[in-house]
Amino acid sequence: MSQLNNSQIRFLRSRAHSLNPVVMVAGNGLSETVMDAIDEALEYHELIKVKLRTEEREEKLTFIEQICKKTRSTKIQTIGHIVVLYRPAKNPKLIFEH
Repeated sequence: MSQLNNSQIRFLRSRAHSLNPVVMVAGNGLSETVMDAIDEALEYHELIKVKLRTEEREEKLTFIEQICKKTRSTKIQTIGHIVVLYRPAKNPKLIFEH
């Protein structure tokens, strides 16, 4: 995954604002089923929100790191228990403004 510049990150944040979480990570943690759902959502939507149901900050950071590594996605931002992830699809839908 190539690095995103500041204007691309701002663009993605603005696009993510109206999105609802498509996957929730809860008591079972990052099961294979959850990881598959995140991977499929990224392939279809490119930009998604994931809700992390954990009270432990370190656990939340570990989940985000594992998700990004396993799905080859980029964390765009975290707000509370919601993380915004981006990974360009094979046929990209999001076109960055210049």
